[in-house]
Amino acid sequence: MGRLTLHAHGPADADSVWQGYADPQAWPTWAPQIAKVEADGRLRPGLTGRVWSYLPPPVSFEVLEVDDVRRRWSWRVHLGPLSMRLDHDVTRHLHGTATSVTVHGPWPVLLAYAPLAQVAIRRLVRRP
Repeated sequence: MGRLTLHAHGPADADSVWQGYADPQAWPTWAPQIAKVEADGRLRPGLTGRVWSYLPPPVSFEVLEVDDVRRRWSWRVHLGPLSMRLDHDVTRHLHGTATSVTVHGPWPVLLAYAPLAQVAIRRLVRRP
C-alpha cells in the first residue's frame, strides 16, 4: 500500500471550492474523469453512492468523515477487490485557495490515478 499527496492552488474562493466538494452532483463539472455520480444528498459521514467514469464499471464509494468547519472530508472507493481512501482538504489563502488530496492504495492504482486527480483539483481551485 502506498500514499500520495497532490496539491493545487488557485484564485477561487474557499467557500466555492468547498461547495464543489460538498455537492457530489457537482463533481463532474470540475473532475474530468467523472461522468456521473449517483448519491443522495450532500457530503455527510455514511453517504454511499457510485461514480461513473468514461470506462465501465462504476466504482462504489462511502464517505467516512466530513468536517465542514475545517473543510476536510474523506471517502473510500471500491472497485471489486481494489480499494482506495482519499482525504481532501480546502484552505483559504491570501490570494485564493489551496486544496490537497492524499490517496491511500496500491501503488499501481495511485500512479495511474494521480494525473487525473491533479487535473481535477487544479480545475476545482480555478472555478469562478
